[in-house]
Amino acid sequence: MKRNKVIGYASVACLVGGSLSCTDKADATLAESQKPNIIFILCDDLGYGDLACYGQKYIHTPNIDRLAAEGMLFTQAYAGSPVSAPSRASLMTGQHTGHCKIRGNKEYWSGEMQYGTNREFTVTGQMPYDTAHVILPEIMKANGYTTGVFGKWAGGYEGSASTPDKRGIDEFFGYICQFQAHLYYPNFLNRYSKCQGDTGVVRVPLEQNIQHAMYGEDYRNRTQYSADLIHQKALEWLEKQDGSRPFYGFFTYTLPHAELVQPNDSIVHYYIKRFQNDKAYPGSEGSRYNPVMHVHAQFAAMITRLDTYVGEIMRCLEEKGLDKNTLVLFSSDNGPHEEGGADPAFFGRDGKLRGLKRQCYEGGIRVPFIAHWPEKIKSGSISHHICAFYDIMPTFCELIGEADYVRKYGNPNQTPDYFDGISFAPTLLGDTLAQKQHDFLYWEFEETDQIGVRMGNWKMVVKKGVPFLYDLETDLHEDKNIASEHPDVVREMLSIIVSQHVESPDFKVTLP
Repeated sequence: MKRNKVIGYASVACLVGGSLSCTDKADATLAESQKPNIIFILCDDLGYGDLACYGQKYIHTPNIDRLAAEGMLFTQAYAGSPVSAPSRASLMTGQHTGHCKIRGNKEYWSGEMQYGTNREFTVTGQMPYDTAHVILPEIMKANGYTTGVFGKWAGGYEGSASTPDKRGIDEFFGYICQFQAHLYYPNFLNRYSKCQGDTGVVRVPLEQNIQHAMYGEDYRNRTQYSADLIHQKALEWLEKQDGSRPFYGFFTYTLPHAELVQPNDSIVHYYIKRFQNDKAYPGSEGSRYNPVMHVHAQFAAMITRLDTYVGEIMRCLEEKGLDKNTLVLFSSDNGPHEEGGADPAFFGRDGKLRGLKRQCYEGGIRVPFIAHWPEKIKSGSISHHICAFYDIMPTFCELIGEADYVRKYGNPNQTPDYFDGISFAPTLLGDTLAQKQHDFLYWEFEETDQIGVRMGNWKMVVKKGVPFLYDLETDLHEDKNIASEHPDVVREMLSIIVSQHVESPDFKVTLP
């Protein structure tokens, strides 16, 4: 199929044609057209202040801004973790990182990594999701949904017991291993397609890319840009949906994470002209990233390219008449990064928030979150409801009529089988009086040895066992540690940590 090139920062286009979705006859009997379709667009390392609708002044995001203007913008939504794999695991499992199996970017390797060569990455992939605990696509599949995931998987390495083909997913295209997703012109991507008769995950070699070196000047001659390829597969899948069966699409785009590179088109040229005094990233010995010219232009263009993808998705839904019965959610897996020359300070990417990716401060975990559902969600609404990624599972279950999911899908042999989320469906549908609230939110992250707790407007960050307390109502930037002034609050929040932390053989944090 000919690639649909992006030609401008606000352009929208949609693929047309294609056959009806490939489904099993037995599964087709589960079709319930009255159930809402759901698309969750999850981008990578997009900060709370990276979008115009959240106050960004330098980067154009007209399509995402339209989502917010026609839907609901959340101001206090949180990722599951300050880094990718555990954040996605929290969303998938309905568990916070004191309970779920995946609490960090633990990877499995089959050999030594060698930079500067054209060898395939030898990393196998991330730790698998717990096969004894249900994940969200399995619930959607059991409720008659056709399921597609496009982008990062990060829930189990190739050949493990937790790959897309084994976890309720009909169609997958993207990166099984998120380590490889640091580069946008890889040697291969992965696919699982029931339509094409796959019996498991397969590798799809990117033949043109392989002809050129993975590092150095020749890398620029690679043309198979993974973000575009993944997006086109997502659009192909979406175009095949005919409304006879509900669908769940999880579009886990890698933009704007990691290396600052993309096709040399009008989006990039626009920002190169705009940022006249841009800087370069020289790279460094042993780095996985190639040197980059025009760091600010490249980064801004990546977000605008992502925005263009969102516009194409929305245009496709509208043209097919599916938009009225489709809930579209947009968010990011954690806060902004500084890898590959990225410069969050220049863009004010943490907004008014302290902290970056890998930190349990607000800037590492508070994320943009937008919900769009015509005639269901009030246009132009702003919600201050406090929620986290582990609330996604109960929210979807309520919306699709699977209210008893804990009893139905919990593992009776695992006691307790934790489900930590609270549905925010009432907030989406405008029934704020029926909306239940969290007593607290909880995060922990081994790599930086941090624990985070939010209780009302109180926020505690524990670093290497030492607690720091902040009042978000008066100190959103978390500058003034007032732990000594509120010992009773400190004791209460420390008791939350003790009650919520379940020991893990793979991920350790220092308890206070």
